[in-house]
Amino acid sequence: MARIVLATFGSFGDLHPALALAHELRRRGHTAVIATSEPYRAKVTAQGLAFAAVRPNLSLDNPDLVRRVMDGQRGSQYLLRDLVYPQVRAMHADLLAASAGADLLLGSELACAVPLVAEQRRLPWVFFALSPISFFSVHDPVVLPGSDLVRRLQTLGSPANRMILRLARWATYSWWAPLRQLRRELGLPPAGSPLFAGKYSPHLNLALFSPLLQPPQPDWPAHTLQPGFCFFDEEETGSAASPPLPSAVASFLAAGPPPIVFTLGSAAVQLAGDFYRHSTRAAHQLGRRALLLLGPNPPPPDLPPSVLAWDYLPYGRIFPHAAAVVHQGGIGTTGQALRAGRPMLVVPFAHDQFDNAARVVRLGAARTLARHRYGAASAASALAALLDSPQPAELAAALGARLRPEAGVAAACAALERVLR
Repeated sequence: MARIVLATFGSFGDLHPALALAHELRRRGHTAVIATSEPYRAKVTAQGLAFAAVRPNLSLDNPDLVRRVMDGQRGSQYLLRDLVYPQVRAMHADLLAASAGADLLLGSELACAVPLVAEQRRLPWVFFALSPISFFSVHDPVVLPGSDLVRRLQTLGSPANRMILRLARWATYSWWAPLRQLRRELGLPPAGSPLFAGKYSPHLNLALFSPLLQPPQPDWPAHTLQPGFCFFDEEETGSAASPPLPSAVASFLAAGPPPIVFTLGSAAVQLAGDFYRHSTRAAHQLGRRALLLLGPNPPPPDLPPSVLAWDYLPYGRIFPHAAAVVHQGGIGTTGQALRAGRPMLVVPFAHDQFDNAARVVRLGAARTLARHRYGAASAASALAALLDSPQPAELAAALGARLRPEAGVAAACAALERVLR
């Protein structure tokens, strides 16, 4: 059977789909290697999966890095121009070693050295996108982070969006000079921008998000397949039964009405500030119970019995118990809330989160609130609009019922096997 290397970088929302694919590939008899930053070694090997350390070491434990990456205006620029592209040589060297004996390479949005290694080794390779922002369709334009002026221009139609993309290619050309230089040194022919056309594979491009968020578009790259979300939960390690929830959590859920779940994923949670204090007060104003998923943050002081604070719980296990989910709009968190069929209040921080928020709002299952406007009163007002009317909950439940039958992991792995054949 095949040896398949999956390269990915970022938060849990970027790592988890790769873990889901790796488990299914292993179930089909293949060897799957997760190639990512060193800080994820323990999480990957605990799943019984092979691990290869690949630079850059993007660590969520570095508060200054997270602060700069999660800046709503300039975070994407800093991540690509200053962190990822300048380290393409190190990434290339590590991936070249990790791909020894490989039959197929997979690369996510930030794995910009995958095409170079695949060309050198004459291997087929696959690009996988986790959210609509990876495709920049002019027919269904994404909400870009940064200037409100750009967002207003996007409403003017396809010609305006083509102009915006042309300007974006020009403005970001200098960012990926290290890739152009490395390609020349390796004797590889010129290629397109790793932010735009250069990241797409001639073999297969996987859209690993539900058509509910964005159906296939006429200007998506050739050889694109949309299997849907590739959900991963900790019980997918091969054990037959899911581990029970911690007894304190199970007791809290059983002791009253469904709580509002407040979470900020695995990256934005490092910058929570007063988010959980405001959230506790908002739940109190509404007379609702709350479950706070704190990450590394301390719980707000003097929590009442109606509020439970916990560091981390698998979203696939906890979101179905929620009355609503308040979150940062990361694609992994958004997908899990959609699958659970629960209404959402989305507080975007950076990157694709603005676009993900806009899409679930258009579906009628969510409201959005700007990060700088999030407070007890504003959160309570937005949540009341979601919870005091039956329509958002009914729409969210209907979306969940449509999404749950999607077999994203199986469909994606079947497509990978077709590439191998």
